[in-house]
Amino acid sequence: MPLIECVPNVSEGRRADVIAALGAAVDGPGVHVLDRSSDPSHNRTVYTFAGEPGAIQDAVLRLFAAAVGAIDLRLHDGVHPRIGAVDVVPFIPLQDATIEQCVTLAKSTAALVAERFDVPVFLYEDAAADDARRSLSEIRRGGLNGVALRMKQAAWRPDFGPDRPHPTAGATAIGARPVLIAYNVNLASNRLEVAKRIASIIRERSGGLPHVKALGMQLDQGVVQVSMNLTDYKETSMAAVFDAVTREAAKDGVRVLESEIVGLVPRDALPPGAARRLKLRDEDLDKVLETRLEERKNVTTTEERKANST
Repeated sequence: MPLIECVPNVSEGRRADVIAALGAAVDGPGVHVLDRSSDPSHNRTVYTFAGEPGAIQDAVLRLFAAAVGAIDLRLHDGVHPRIGAVDVVPFIPLQDATIEQCVTLAKSTAALVAERFDVPVFLYEDAAADDARRSLSEIRRGGLNGVALRMKQAAWRPDFGPDRPHPTAGATAIGARPVLIAYNVNLASNRLEVAKRIASIIRERSGGLPHVKALGMQLDQGVVQVSMNLTDYKETSMAAVFDAVTREAAKDGVRVLESEIVGLVPRDALPPGAARRLKLRDEDLDKVLETRLEERKNVTTTEERKANST
């Protein structure tokens, strides 16, 4: 069966009991849970899991059921942009899977989410029906209030579900895309204008590095962050991005404190001596997609052997 990765981003990064409950909801038959990354400043958790299409879809529906009951966006705050309790759900092809299969899965999952939970769904990236709505940042422009206003326009009706946000769970974006790397660089400064300036210089949309999306954010720890998505790490590497941020920060007399990986990265995305080269935290060196898949496969095989022997 084709192996598909799913990396939903949920608008909760502070309540440990809710984060654990949502993770437990994801776990189930045929699902390889690979990673969970939470950030209290972003107030956001990223879950990474993989499996065949049917098992992955079931896991996403269980996640929505748990999140809609546990998260109220009216009470939510955090520095990361969001439009929903389950903010975004991308499907990514891995071994023996195609982007077309991920598009089909995105559309069928979106229809079920809208039907079961009364949450409006926008399709994005390769699943988008309209190029004007292909970009996730365009869908999230202005946050939940912005998307609620745009829903009143015919061109911005959701692909599935009602033309107004869910009272507590908002809206969601579901799509299909290749592997991307969520990568943040933290600066030893509390000057938000520095992070925002760097983000505006390095992001592709402003004429910066190809395949780089970037935002400047203020963290709770009194530091600022350049938060990025690298949509083609083979074209623009983590090292190239780190160097660009370091170079621009130095112009303001600011040094890089550390960098961090959100979710998992392909093995070939990490440069030699990654910890020192990118000032990565020790725990980030374990965030390799292929390693996690192999570890999970070994655990599953062992459990199956034990079950067959009893």
